[in-house]
Amino acid sequence: MMLMAAVRRFQRPLLPHRVNQAARLFFRRRQSYAFSNSENASSSNHDSKSSHKHGGGPASYSIREPSSSSSTTTTTTIRDRVKVISLGKGVVHVLLSRPEKLNSLDIPMFEAIAEAASRLRDDPALNRNLRAIVMSGEGRAFCTGLDAKGVALSGSSPSESTRRLLERPSSYGGEGGLGNLAQDVCYLWRRVSSGSSSGLPVPVIAVLHGMCFGGGLQIALGADMRFSTPDCRLSIMESRWGLIPDMGASITLREILRMDVAKELTMTGRIISGNEAERIGLVTRCVDDPMEEAMKVVNEIIERSPDSVAATKELFQSTWVENDDGTCLTKETDLQMKLIGTWNQIVASGRQFGVSLPYFQRKGR
Repeated sequence: MMLMAAVRRFQRPLLPHRVNQAARLFFRRRQSYAFSNSENASSSNHDSKSSHKHGGGPASYSIREPSSSSSTTTTTTIRDRVKVISLGKGVVHVLLSRPEKLNSLDIPMFEAIAEAASRLRDDPALNRNLRAIVMSGEGRAFCTGLDAKGVALSGSSPSESTRRLLERPSSYGGEGGLGNLAQDVCYLWRRVSSGSSSGLPVPVIAVLHGMCFGGGLQIALGADMRFSTPDCRLSIMESRWGLIPDMGASITLREILRMDVAKELTMTGRIISGNEAERIGLVTRCVDDPMEEAMKVVNEIIERSPDSVAATKELFQSTWVENDDGTCLTKETDLQMKLIGTWNQIVASGRQFGVSLPYFQRKGR
């Protein structure tokens, strides 16, 4: 995920000329990688009925706004990146709103998503009678993952941006916070603790379309349910950059996938369709109109006792698996820090831009 330390090493004169070339290309072309994938998506095989309905596949399909039960909606914009829209009956729509960059994650986007979760937890103006949250992405994609250039250019230096992402706990975790900023954009949506202000005890449904890559997929995994279009493209993409998914995936993936499937998807960085994601359990449902489906489920849930719904979320998330969440989140960061800036991580990044260098044999840790 976080690559700023690697960039600083890229620039050292002792590295070969071709590695320096890879470094220069990395930040110039990391964002264009997502755009090229969106163009490829339009030519991939997908459900013809869905294609006709949405006007030609992921490149042209945008998730529609959910209908509101109220005559007036209230919108709160956070850091010009995320919109929190009240739909009435205690339902809130969290909209990732950086469509010109396919909702990719720069520092302001990380901050805005974490702030949205923390304010929905703590701010009475936003969480009064809160019953359910629906999260989607504006434009052609849910979220295409890390905007490496944007992150590197945020703050006074790349090292400062790295510190901001990895410092634990983040300022958004509330009482007993466990995660760093990169993890809290995923983890805070699932955290629940009865009798405490530290939890968000309502269901969160992620509505996916277009592309859902890397950190974007990890954000979706932080939701309680995921509804996707058949032709949405999803990937645990970090291995393409010589990294691991370190934004909570060690907690979320163990709950929904067999370990061998999680390893295969993570080790290969393979892009799968919404149809395959449903088949293996990565998404809850795959439908032509995931927003409509999400709102149907929300309307059923808000007819149930809010105490029962909150208790159900706490029950399953506290008993489904035994490993301590704090241990998982710390382990992710520890492993990632061992990878960032190593020769093999640099080589993996360089290969994304046609710079082919050999990997070193793995050293024992």
